[in-house]
Amino acid sequence: MELENIRTHLDNLKQGISPAQLLVVSKYREVDHIKAIYDAGQRMFAENRVQALLERVEVLPKDIQWHLIGHLQSNKAKYIVPFIHTIHSVDSVKLLDAINKEAAKKGRKIRVLFQLKVAQEETKFGWETAQLLSFVDGFAPEFYTHIQFVGIMAMATNTTNKEQITAEFKESKRIFDLLKPTFGKAFTELSLGMSGDAKEAVNCGSTMVRMGTAVFEP
Repeated sequence: MELENIRTHLDNLKQGISPAQLLVVSKYREVDHIKAIYDAGQRMFAENRVQALLERVEVLPKDIQWHLIGHLQSNKAKYIVPFIHTIHSVDSVKLLDAINKEAAKKGRKIRVLFQLKVAQEETKFGWETAQLLSFVDGFAPEFYTHIQFVGIMAMATNTTNKEQITAEFKESKRIFDLLKPTFGKAFTELSLGMSGDAKEAVNCGSTMVRMGTAVFEP
């Protein structure tokens, strides 16, 4: 019966964020807990550290669609390129170049999202708006033949101020709309929102909500 309870809980979460997709954040969770979520039908999971991701991939089912949402050092791209589905946290040209180079070696095309910095916190990674728009203005697709640019990821400031969170998500959507003509029909993902601000994210156009706490700690 427990599996049915998990399935019902997942269904309720998905209905609550519809039409956005649920990306389950499995960081720091026990493998058997992740497997229970998998057994209930979930296939999209995310980790924020390369080492944890490599450990998960070894022991969990091979049809899981793995996403990286944490900061990625360019020298570690080679470890995840063979299997990663989507990298949400691309925050520099240097990292883009590393992913493209390693993907070329493996004959893969990697889905990436630009991590946009909209939060009012120094600890957050991501492109400043002007920096990202400058990169896009001079964008040369022939340099990135092994990357598929699919969208933007952003994290709001860690605050209880819902108006501030909404404003930051709206700014993310604005930049997403500005970039879309450059990258075309594949540029469809706006990865916004977590367990605590999912409602605000969906209202601002999120297509993918990253949830850990709401999934594992109901």
